[in-house]
Formats: sequence, structure tokens, C-alpha cells
Amino acid sequence: MKQNNQFKHLKEIERVINKNLYKICGMVTIVAMAMALMAFFTRGLFPPANINIFYLSVLIIYSLHKELVRWLGEKEVERQGEYFVYGWVILTTSLYIINFFTKGYFSYPVGGFSLTAISDTSLLCLEVLAVFIFTRAFKILKVPLTKLIKPK
Repeated sequence: MKQNNQFKHLKEIERVINKNLYKICGMVTIVAMAMALMAFFTRGLFPPANINIFYLSVLIIYSLHKELVRWLGEKEVERQGEYFVYGWVILTTSLYIINFFTKGYFSYPVGGFSLTAISDTSLLCLEVLAVFIFTRAFKILKVPLTKLIKPK
């Protein structure tokens, strides 16, 4: 009985940690998106943000921890991480549409050299999608593994 209470306590602690990681990831997402928007709309006035590796690291930590909490048997883990994916896809698509209708205005500044804001945002969006697919694979893998481990 004591082990069961310890396990419940562990699950509760991990659920709280996961909520905090979600908030941290959300804040870093907003900062990364704001920097991407500033780089895009200022047409090279700001240097590249170079926040991609840091942001992806925070996202991966949040995503993996969320999956670990699920593997602990927590059924109340919300699917909030998908909002990060939707946000990046919408942002990236919007930037391409804006750039298209402005005939490449945000891709080439007055000097004529090519800007990287839209390609950097596209790459980050694809990386976020890869993290999402990777964690989905964990969810799918859990089903057969759970059946193998459970005693009959």
C-alpha cells in the first residue's frame, strides 16, 4: 500500500512539473515567434535570432517529459503540445502568403541580398513537426509494449 501511495505522489509531482514545463515552453514559443516576426517584417534590420536550438531543446524536454508522465499511467495529460505545432504551421504559412502577395518584398531588402527570416522560420517549423511526430511514435509504441508487459 505504501508503494502505491509513493507512486501516486510521484505521478502528482510529475504532473505539476509537466504543467510548469508547458508554461515555460509556451513563453519561449512566444519569444521565438516574436523574434521571427521582427526579423521578417523589419527586412534584415535585426540579426537572425539564433534561438532555434534553445527553443527546440525546451520543446523536446517538455515533449519527452509529457510522454514519460503518460507512460507512468497518467491519463489526465492534456494534448496542449499540439498548439505549438499549429502555431508554427500557421505562422510560417502566413509569412509565405504575405511574402507572396508583396512579391517577395520581405525576402529581399534594398541592398538586394537574400534574407533568411522566412527560411529560418520554415526550418524551425519543420523541426517542431519532427518533434511532434517523434512523440506520436512514442504514443503508438506504448500500445504494443503495454500489452507485452501486462501479465495476463
